[in-house]
Amino acid sequence: MKYFIFIAVLFVNCNQIKYKKTMKQDRITHSENEWRKKLSPEQYFILREKGTEKPGTGKFLFHKEKGIYKCAGCGNELFTDNMKFDSHCGWPSFDKEIAGGKIIQTKDLSLGRERIEITCAKCNGHLGHIFNDGPTDTGKRYCVNSLSLSFEATRQKEEVITLGAGCFWCVEAVFEQLKGVVSVVSGYSGGITKNPTYKEVCTGKTGHAEVVNIVFNPSEISLSKLLEVFFTVHNPTTINRQGADVGTQYRSVIFYHNQNQKKQAEKIINTLNKNKVFPLPIVTEISPFGQFYKAEDYHQEYYELNKKEPYCKNVIKPKLNKFLKIYEHLLK
Repeated sequence: MKYFIFIAVLFVNCNQIKYKKTMKQDRITHSENEWRKKLSPEQYFILREKGTEKPGTGKFLFHKEKGIYKCAGCGNELFTDNMKFDSHCGWPSFDKEIAGGKIIQTKDLSLGRERIEITCAKCNGHLGHIFNDGPTDTGKRYCVNSLSLSFEATRQKEEVITLGAGCFWCVEAVFEQLKGVVSVVSGYSGGITKNPTYKEVCTGKTGHAEVVNIVFNPSEISLSKLLEVFFTVHNPTTINRQGADVGTQYRSVIFYHNQNQKKQAEKIINTLNKNKVFPLPIVTEISPFGQFYKAEDYHQEYYELNKKEPYCKNVIKPKLNKFLKIYEHLLK
């Protein structure tokens, strides 16, 4: 059972009249010296001295990342990213707060006109003011100082996509370099034989393609960017062939793990064909993911462990150098 405390306290002085309504919760109380040690001078000015940062200067003004905005003084969770909107007022704005009595509203007459101050219910830190001119259905605009906030990003779940672009030694060497890629494993997919060996796949009779299973963090690198790299580092217009490597095992293929991956793959192919980026139509296969079989251990990290081998020097290294030059900004 939840117990609520409703407090209505009237203080009359030359500055302000206060009305408080909040939910009972653990309060944080520090001495002013403790607050000065905990906070930066700028944060102390805002949170403890009820200051206001200059409009247009706050780090969260144009912030778009997914996550939770917290009180910079105590970590109390105040707002989520979907409560934030662009108000063009010079300060971060929110149309509502996280439920549970996180914020105290107080009538403020300090500038000779009535405003409603908002403070953290846990540490009493000054956040800003609330106005009744918001554009959403709440009609509210929580106008908050960036310095009174901290932010915790929401970590997106890791995602997997399976790509074939010729010899998996080449593809693995490229995608391992990308920031946001968690792991790249070489293997076989798209065939009919269970647990195929490299020798069996090379016959072309198993139906498998040489692929890499890529685990990536969408918050660091998008699927569209991965697909952009995919189409940059191989020739998607040759059927069952990449350079001197010929056979169905070397086909260009995207094995999608969900409908979003399928739609994005189709979209980028349509765009590339429409803009005639390649002299011939793209023949990349787009198929639902079925089963992935990890290749033998000696295929894993092949380029890294065999850089002096002729295939690595003459085939993989030129492709890798091209990739590194174009995507330097995406490297780990």
